[in-house]
Amino acid sequence: MSHNETEALLARWVRPEIRRLSAYHVADAEGLVKLDAMENPYHWPESLREEWLRLLGEAEINRYPHPQAPAVKEALRHAMGIPAQLPLVLGNGSDELIQMIAMTVGGAERTILSVEPSFVMYRMIATFLGMRYHGVPLKADFSLDLSALLAAVEQEQPAVIFLAYPNNPTGNLFAEEALLQVIEAAPGLVVIDEAYAPFTDVSFLPRLGQYDNLLVMRTVSKMGLAGLRLGLLAGPAPWLDEIEKTRLPYNINVLTQISAAFALRHQQVFDRQTREIRVEREALLAQLMRLDGVEALPSQANFILLRLTAGGATTVFERLRERGVLVKNLHGAHPLLAECLRVTVGTPEENAAFLAAFSASLDAR
Repeated sequence: MSHNETEALLARWVRPEIRRLSAYHVADAEGLVKLDAMENPYHWPESLREEWLRLLGEAEINRYPHPQAPAVKEALRHAMGIPAQLPLVLGNGSDELIQMIAMTVGGAERTILSVEPSFVMYRMIATFLGMRYHGVPLKADFSLDLSALLAAVEQEQPAVIFLAYPNNPTGNLFAEEALLQVIEAAPGLVVIDEAYAPFTDVSFLPRLGQYDNLLVMRTVSKMGLAGLRLGLLAGPAPWLDEIEKTRLPYNINVLTQISAAFALRHQQVFDRQTREIRVEREALLAQLMRLDGVEALPSQANFILLRLTAGGATTVFERLRERGVLVKNLHGAHPLLAECLRVTVGTPEENAAFLAAFSASLDAR
């Protein structure tokens, strides 16, 4: 088949909105100090790794995993303080849960609503499923524009509203009272995405059950288990019963089930690492705020958003990479992110390497 014939087939059968998309890009980090993806930089203690590997060696790979992963659910309830009466739905990371929620309430004339800038998968999954997407810009300081958001809720009548808390890529928490007003005004679901819960002290989990349309989504990725791809959704049973119908069978594989249940039995290890990351976050923020031409935003997550007030974010990003450090270049992703970079909080050594490379890259513009 010729190139032209292939293009003709694609044009005929692939939806135009999919053809216009670019696949989600993951940068090659080989040989670099990797500070671009909000990962926990710490490894497990050797004794923990040995016990974990022994358990994996006993896994019945020839059998399908338990379809409901009860041991994982119980471990998650204990680790995150989720009441027993609230059902859970598990996903292959938060991404799959977002997709399951959207599939449950989806339709060609239905809308997913969020704020911008925020997690890009809200928009992408709406496009995947042929739904409308409406993004409400944040204010210049990245706080909620509540009046604009409530007006959009009234006009768009969204099937589901996704709100990241703390927000990615800005790192800030939206005002709780404002979020409650959105929940009360929403005609459909409101999902509070608490992916960065390990790095803040607030949560909407205690409010589950107070509102019929409120769900809370979490992940184990940021606490140090990103490679497992495990997310959870909690909320009222009537909603979760419907969302469960869209879950593919055996979506949580046997190795993830064994690993997650084991890791969460050792929650104190990850809590200690989280505390260290919080301390490093504040130390890194303080040093960044001393740099001329750099606006560093306070964060309740495990990353810091930087704006280069003199410009040159893309140049500095490339200079950092040349010096062996990978961060996230957000310039061009949204008008509010002009000249912005996002750096994950790493180990003390990684943070020191970043600061040295960043200072040199600023000077080299």
